[in-house]
Amino acid sequence: MKTLIINGSPRVNGDTASLIRIITEGLQGEYKVLNAYRCDISPCMDCRYCWEHSGCSVQDEMQDIYGYIQECDNILIASPIYFSELTGKLLDVGSRLQTYFCAGFFRDEKPIPKAKKGAVVLVGGGDGHMDKAYETACTLLHHMNCYDIHEAVFSHNTNTRPAARDRQTLMGIQSIIAFFR
Repeated sequence: MKTLIINGSPRVNGDTASLIRIITEGLQGEYKVLNAYRCDISPCMDCRYCWEHSGCSVQDEMQDIYGYIQECDNILIASPIYFSELTGKLLDVGSRLQTYFCAGFFRDEKPIPKAKKGAVVLVGGGDGHMDKAYETACTLLHHMNCYDIHEAVFSHNTNTRPAARDRQTLMGIQSIIAFFR
């Protein structure tokens, strides 16, 4: 069992990271955490290489991630919510999934044959609007051949209560761990 975790948080010891730690402690098998703020991955530059070729013309850390996406069984997107959306750096990484969209749309290929399970964890101190961020995360998951997606797990009001102390969030995290088995 392999799980890819895409962490969209800039905070090493923040609420998103604390929930990822809880998840990784409960996961079975191998996992890889991609930290969007600490990786060497450029955003898509719309060079259109992938319109006619598999893969991406940009040679960076994303090449390893493409390989892991092919192999893994589960993908988790975890992010704080900024202005009702995933973080900018996570969206930069997500833009590199354009190669998968182009495979199907322009080249009539199925770039990721292996179906995966997906999940989304969202954290925020703001107004509680997570629908847009969840919809974006599901779109990214779909491009990685995840259509069996766990319901969103979220923690609001993290400015006053740490996510790791939110009982409802912790129950959701345990549900994701069980779902990924």
